[in-house]
Amino acid sequence: MAEAAIRISKEKKSIFMDTVKEILPDKGNLNLCLTCGLCSSGCPATGLENMDPRKFLRMAALGLDDEITMHPWVWLCTMCERCLYACPMKINIPRLVYEARKLWPREKRPKGILGSCDMALRNMSCSAMGTPEEDFRFVVNDLLEEVRANQPGWENLQAPIDKQGAHFFLSQNSREPVTEPEEMVPLWKILHLAGADWTYSCTGWGGENYCMFLADDENWKKIAETTLQAARDLECRYYLNTECGHATYSVWMGQKRYGIKADDIEIVPIVRYYAKWIREGKLKVSSDWNKDRKIIFTTQDPCQQIRKSFGDPLADDLRFVIKSCVGEENFVDVYPNKSNNYCCGGGGGFLQSGYTEQRLKYGKMKFDQVMATRAKYVAVPCHNCHAQIHELSGHFEGEFHVIHLWTLIALSLGVLAENERAYLGPDLQEVNLPN
Repeated sequence: MAEAAIRISKEKKSIFMDTVKEILPDKGNLNLCLTCGLCSSGCPATGLENMDPRKFLRMAALGLDDEITMHPWVWLCTMCERCLYACPMKINIPRLVYEARKLWPREKRPKGILGSCDMALRNMSCSAMGTPEEDFRFVVNDLLEEVRANQPGWENLQAPIDKQGAHFFLSQNSREPVTEPEEMVPLWKILHLAGADWTYSCTGWGGENYCMFLADDENWKKIAETTLQAARDLECRYYLNTECGHATYSVWMGQKRYGIKADDIEIVPIVRYYAKWIREGKLKVSSDWNKDRKIIFTTQDPCQQIRKSFGDPLADDLRFVIKSCVGEENFVDVYPNKSNNYCCGGGGGFLQSGYTEQRLKYGKMKFDQVMATRAKYVAVPCHNCHAQIHELSGHFEGEFHVIHLWTLIALSLGVLAENERAYLGPDLQEVNLPN
């Protein structure tokens, strides 16, 4: 049965389009769209809730405000920017989606994203889990004391907090200190072996910003401002983002978008430094442990860290690190990859949105991509990617494991303790254990 035609009044004025033209003056004319469909062809959200990027764009261009307002698809699009990357006219559809999220009354936006945003605003830690500054200090010091006492050779391990003049200010995703603190230790060991001069802060340490996903500009800016000011107060030179894609992007883009004063601090992703320290010989990783096992690894390019911010040079560093740790012959890349890679469906607040069934359908494209490599492990420097791909493996019975990059590096260095292997499969539980 043919679909009914959409009738558009010539007198109808689009408030949404007026807003879009103000924020996107160079692309305000959405009739630049060639209707080629490249935006939709590689978008995992195509078809969800009977919507796709091209259809959404045409509706916006035609002034269909009523049809766009409160449409759930804006929460299923992860704003990963693959459509923008593919578009020959470079029309910023993700920015349209961001503005469309604002059309929802704040209290009616997904409760999970809303709750994580509001939780981060409750104290100066900026933790999306609401962890107070004193709790973070306790967890870090308690864990450090335990490692020094029970892991021979690490009696001098450091995890400084509020160290004035440190070279690096390190952010920390809340998941570790709140639910899996042992996952923090491998990173501390890596920083120690690299001789890095670093510090946490009890203010603004939370490495996440769900207000960005909520399309709450005021509070996206507030959280980015708080964490950058914490780094400036400590007179750090570099703001080093831990393995969290959206934390990296939210601070990097937040500083640019809102003109936050932080010219004296460079915002950098930790993957770049992993690669630098390996090249300089400060991290003496070895792939010898995998010569005979020949366990295949692949990776996921976090949209927030690669396509949306630091580009293919960072993707190349990511692959250099993994190959150095597992052997070049034991790495099989996904296709497409790097800036052209598919989003996994973990970003954009999708994990907290409540649209679980749609999120898993979205992720099937990523699942198939990973399965085609026949890899047993996916090493990914992003918490949302980690959680999503881990769930996809279980849901679609993929039987592959998903690990943080720090786990793989520490394993290859021979410093990964027995209790720091939660995400490794049985085949690697006893490999390269420290003496």
